Amino acid sequence: MKKITFSFLLAAFFILPAAAQTYNELCERAVAATEQDSLQQAESYIRQALQLEPANPHNALLFSNLGTIQRRQHRYELALESYRMALNIAPMSIPILMNHATLALELGQDDKARADYSQVLEFDPHNREALLMRAYIYMQQRSYKLARQDYDTLLKVEPQSYSGRLGLATLCQRDTKYDEALMVLDGMLADKGGATPYTLHELAVIYVARAGVELDMLKSDLAMLDLEKAIQLDPSQAEAYLMRGRIYLLQKKKAQAKQDFEKAVSLGVPQSEVRDLMRQSK
Repeated sequence: MKKITFSFLLAAFFILPAAAQTYNELCERAVAATEQDSLQQAESYIRQALQLEPANPHNALLFSNLGTIQRRQHRYELALESYRMALNIAPMSIPILMNHATLALELGQDDKARADYSQVLEFDPHNREALLMRAYIYMQQRSYKLARQDYDTLLKVEPQSYSGRLGLATLCQRDTKYDEALMVLDGMLADKGGATPYTLHELAVIYVARAGVELDMLKSDLAMLDLEKAIQLDPSQAEAYLMRGRIYLLQKKKAQAKQDFEKAVSLGVPQSEVRDLMRQSK
């Protein structure tokens, strides 16, 4: 997921009248403070500017910047409100809509995020990030037909999209279209990113994804080969250890399973996710 954009406002400074110089200075200081990670000071400058000229149309950018600052401080509800204020001033601003959607999605407000992405796509039907994220939301909501439409549109615009192809494979897997999922993943491994070669991490993720499909098809031997390859490429692949541990459990190899579950936890998998698996490994 892409991080929220911070709008620097510099272009606006040169078109405002000289009488608004104090407003400009406050905006400049807010930008400088943000770049220095002095977020509390930046927020203070922004609020002063908003108070000084509450009707200034560039306040949409100030509110958006304020939302970004609040998000970085984990003040999520306040950040949402700041983005809403920005949208009240500039309801058709794609960057602000994307910021609001991203934060709404992080807060589990999927319907609100989907509405924002849909509005972006009304203005820009081929916006790649909006297509990708709306497809993800549709998939989470089991609206597989709508998700496929967005993935198909994205891949027409960017046929080699790593995230788009991986998302489509995941969608096919969830929709029990395993052969199609394998075809997408096999194609990704065959071209290895084409003109933009995949990183070792990206390749490992594809192998883990293919292993997941193979497990669903009850082809654990093939899945094990792919997991071994993924770990070889990227030893930090927590999901690979978790999945391999489950295969070891099926094979009654409890010691190896326990070792893999412990490794997965050391790489960031929550203890709660493996507690029952660890118990079965004893």
